[in-house]
Amino acid sequence: MSTITESVEVGVPVTDAYNQWTQFETFPRFMEGVEQVRQLDDTHMHWVTKVGGVTREFDATIVEQIPDQCVSWRSDAGPDHSGKVTFDKVDARTTRVTAKMNIDPEGFVENVADKLGVLDRRVKGDLKRFKEFIEERGGRETGAWRGSVESTTEQSTAQGPSTRAGKPGAGIRPGEPGVSGLVPDDPDSGGLSPKTDPRPPL
Repeated sequence: MSTITESVEVGVPVTDAYNQWTQFETFPRFMEGVEQVRQLDDTHMHWVTKVGGVTREFDATIVEQIPDQCVSWRSDAGPDHSGKVTFDKVDARTTRVTAKMNIDPEGFVENVADKLGVLDRRVKGDLKRFKEFIEERGGRETGAWRGSVESTTEQSTAQGPSTRAGKPGAGIRPGEPGVSGLVPDDPDSGGLSPKTDPRPPL
């Protein structure tokens, strides 16, 4: 198992950077080698990756999530890896995003001599592309999940509304604890937007 740590400063407020990262199904748009991420429920995902011509599928569990602070996960089976992404406010318009990955290189890179070096460059590139992705949108995240996941020794418990990619607005009630000011948009769309946000729905 090897540990890789990389950081990038993103020119958006911490809430926008964090909100975008909670939309796991958008990961293939900026993560190299990630073919698909499917959100199964608030704490479980199914990944499809392709590295060195080899396709792998595995499930992962969100083990801790604190709004505007961090997201942590671990694989359930398949390639052995876990990670934690933290979000630190630099100023009102800048956020430092730090990814700390614990990865088994043998499980992710096939037939490459410098496996750790390849993964290190990949994580660095993913953060750079995330920066470009959110900044090019002017900080307008594609969605948000403002609930929390509290880590325990046995399992993680999700608290808050189910608003991740693929199931926007499920279970939302205005004023519900953990909603953090999110209210339904057009009832037909099932979307969400902050109550004070004048921007049109995406």
